[in-house]
Amino acid sequence: MNGTPAFVQDVMTHRVVALRSGAAFKAIVKVMREWSVSALPVLDEAGRVVGVVSQGDLLPKEEYQDGGLGRYGQLWDLTGARKADAVTAAELMTTPAVTVAPDATLAHAARTMARTGVKRLPVVGRDGTLRGIVSRSDLLKVFLRDDAEIAGELRREVVARLFGTHAEAVRVEVQDGVVTLAGRVRETALIPLAARLARAVAGVVDVQCALAGPPRRPVLDPDLPAADPAHLP
Repeated sequence: MNGTPAFVQDVMTHRVVALRSGAAFKAIVKVMREWSVSALPVLDEAGRVVGVVSQGDLLPKEEYQDGGLGRYGQLWDLTGARKADAVTAAELMTTPAVTVAPDATLAHAARTMARTGVKRLPVVGRDGTLRGIVSRSDLLKVFLRDDAEIAGELRREVVARLFGTHAEAVRVEVQDGVVTLAGRVRETALIPLAARLARAVAGVVDVQCALAGPPRRPVLDPDLPAADPAHLP
């Protein structure tokens, strides 16, 4: 599926601002504001991602300005209190960082974000070094594909490969990312596979499968007695 954004490396942002572990609190706030980002990866001396500092990691500094004492004079949140005293990226960062590989599928990246509740993932190579970053908005870029482009890929990569010389019997329509497959095919066992493969094409929102097998021929009743020539007029 040439040209189709299917992997993280196809949609990720390559130019990424990152922090060293010794970056100071105010410098981190300044970088976030200048780059309009809510989280930054933290790198070690070799350029490997060792953690992430988010706005959530910075907020305890303000939250605990008054001491953050609870009803009984104890700190409500020990982690928040610890981060309230932090002054460097190493002290503030959440570690280990939740990362993703460049060759991971977009679906895998989306599931990772949903499971961990993060809005962006540092993209790291096999050696752990930073290669880029992928955000929720990056993953949604795939749904900006033109309907005609999606339909063309479906005809080439799904319908033609599954149904071969009978592919012309299959009608492919795409409207706002919703795919409709219709027509009659000889191999009815391939219909569920066609729907599943169509759903996996980048940019597809939903699939409505109206494919059916060949029309049935009327079955002659085998129990009808043969005509007796002696009784024929």
